[in-house]
Amino acid sequence: MRILYILLLLPIFNFAQIPFGYYDDADGLEGENLRTALYNIIKGHNVESYNDLWTDFQTTDKKANGKVWDMYSIHADGTANYEYSFVSDQCGNYSGEGSCYNREHSFPKSWFNDASPMYTDLFHLYPTDGYTNSMRSNYPYGEVGSATWTSTNGSKKGNNVYPGYSGTVFEPIDEFKGDFARTYFYMVTRYKNIVSNWNSDMLTDDNLSTWATNMLMDWAEADPVSQKELDRNNNVYDIQNNRNPFIDHPEYICLIWGSNCDAAIYNYTNASFTVFPNPAENYFQLNLTNPKVTVSSIEIYSITGELIFVDTDYCKNEKYDISNFEKGIYIINILTNKVSITKKLTVN
Repeated sequence: MRILYILLLLPIFNFAQIPFGYYDDADGLEGENLRTALYNIIKGHNVESYNDLWTDFQTTDKKANGKVWDMYSIHADGTANYEYSFVSDQCGNYSGEGSCYNREHSFPKSWFNDASPMYTDLFHLYPTDGYTNSMRSNYPYGEVGSATWTSTNGSKKGNNVYPGYSGTVFEPIDEFKGDFARTYFYMVTRYKNIVSNWNSDMLTDDNLSTWATNMLMDWAEADPVSQKELDRNNNVYDIQNNRNPFIDHPEYICLIWGSNCDAAIYNYTNASFTVFPNPAENYFQLNLTNPKVTVSSIEIYSITGELIFVDTDYCKNEKYDISNFEKGIYIINILTNKVSITKKLTVN
């Protein structure tokens, strides 16, 4: 049975949004034209000092329990063999896993000769276990065949078995592969003008190498954007004043680097839904455009943050009766199996 009810006087909501018009210059583009447009949008960010990162991590990489979110130690189910407290557990010396956390350049700093502003760009810097970070060293990411070392959460070092490269690589767990893939697509876009000066087996000329591109696209599709990434993107934006476009618009990956691929399969964010008619009068409908997204509930808030409608039994082509809504702006919050999606609805 459908559950529809009205709730009043709830706390003000706070949905972080992409700034209005932020990606307007990228609309309708693809390939290198799109990458260049994105470069121009996200370049020139506010540059942090290396010491500032310790404080920044307390905002960008904090778990719900207040501990450090370390993608090299957390298991897929959210548990971990050890946890770190901010500040008090900063490295420091380490003798093995669980000793302390440090500042991991997921895109190794030696690849760009420790140069600024890459050196402190938060979009590729993460707090990670110091010992695991040292084992990763400056090896490329890849898919390990025979592991020579494995961390407590299953991250591995060993020979690469992904087609196109057979050297030593480091493989994060599946839960975070998409995070790192979108990080790398960001790096070769944000620094498009200087990538050709960098040195790595994952790079060629001013772009990712073919094997790296193919692998990272696979990772991005298999591990779609999480709420963690959306929150981190917003928090980094507050610090650096730029964004990772491939978190906001995962379909850009396909539009730039793909060949005969469907950009829609990468898009688990706002473009997964359309609202029509909008503006609306007596009813509206939600059109689900991505078959990989399923809906758990739909909420409608007034512009002041009052929750006025909840539907926990979404049906395709459902017409939502809003004949009793006052004229004005409303926010539709769609909870899915991928992420939380928000849409604006105007009622005339």
